[in-house]
Amino acid sequence: MQIMMTTTPLPPHVLAIDDDAAMRQLIADYLSENDLRVTTVATGADMEKVLAEHAVDVIVLDLRLAGEDGMQLAKKLRDTSEIPIIIVSGRKDEADRVMGLELGADDYITKPFSPRELLARVRAVLRRYQTSSELLPARNEKRRAYRFGGWELNLRTRRLTGPAAKRVELTNGEFSLLEAFCAAPQRVLSREQLLDLSRLHNAEVYERSIDVQILRLRRKMEANPSQPEYLKTERGVGYIFDTRVEVLY
Repeated sequence: MQIMMTTTPLPPHVLAIDDDAAMRQLIADYLSENDLRVTTVATGADMEKVLAEHAVDVIVLDLRLAGEDGMQLAKKLRDTSEIPIIIVSGRKDEADRVMGLELGADDYITKPFSPRELLARVRAVLRRYQTSSELLPARNEKRRAYRFGGWELNLRTRRLTGPAAKRVELTNGEFSLLEAFCAAPQRVLSREQLLDLSRLHNAEVYERSIDVQILRLRRKMEANPSQPEYLKTERGVGYIFDTRVEVLY
């Protein structure tokens, strides 16, 4: 007799750092009720202890910790790990938002916020990284450029060069969208997948603008934008980058 053993995967683990005990309890209670494991701590030192002992999937970090520099904690986290970070701060701290995102945070939420909004943001970040692991190379895999059909997309200089070495100017959103296509060639990608993949590169890309940016890319890349050779539409599904892509390391 053969006995088949099955295991239930553990739910994602959220680590929240906040020096407000009531806020920690609120976060722990609500996220735990929605199929997430939650650990809450009050200090950066306690955060490091948890990270040393447990696998963490998302970090929710309040930047205004008593006696500590939340920005320095965020920087240290990004320098030493690739765990997604959602930073939390006051509603009027626009400088915190900008600096936090520049440091590599994945999302930003302002106080006061509803537990439901935090849950939605945590789920969105988890989904984004799951999509990344399925479609994109490992984050520590350093790719230099992509080449396809006489074109080259340089990831270091963020430049697109066409046939005859003609440089094509791209917006940040267009660059991130094209990078996502190059990383998953000849595979149909939905608008939601393209949105998530683009945001991994901190692009200001929104679902309603995916179609517009693809139209602009076609005008810049395609000999006949109305009959695209590369960026093709799969009706009712999404888009496909229909070409072979060479990866340069």
